[in-house]
Amino acid sequence: MAVSQPKLEKEGDDCSLLPLVHDIIKCMDKDSQDVHQELTKLKAKIQEAREQISNMPGIDSSPSEQQQQLATLREQVRTKNQLLQKYKSMCMFDVPKAS
Repeated sequence: MAVSQPKLEKEGDDCSLLPLVHDIIKCMDKDSQDVHQELTKLKAKIQEAREQISNMPGIDSSPSEQQQQLATLREQVRTKNQLLQKYKSMCMFDVPKAS
């Protein structure tokens, strides 16, 4: 039950809005005409973030479904760890010593 994680189009893509807000404030301080251009960049960045959020795996599941899925996965990990410890203690996997 492995869920593949979709790769982002751009590795290391920055989702920070703070630099854009800072640029807008600087333009407003200088009474620059670039304010509209900077606002358009901010709107585009917000829209991009919304699209990324809507494409996230599990976003269509309710919080209770996600909690149930998490509990199931944790139980699977616990069971597999117990089996691994059991098999390790059986000493069936003797490693030959290098001479």
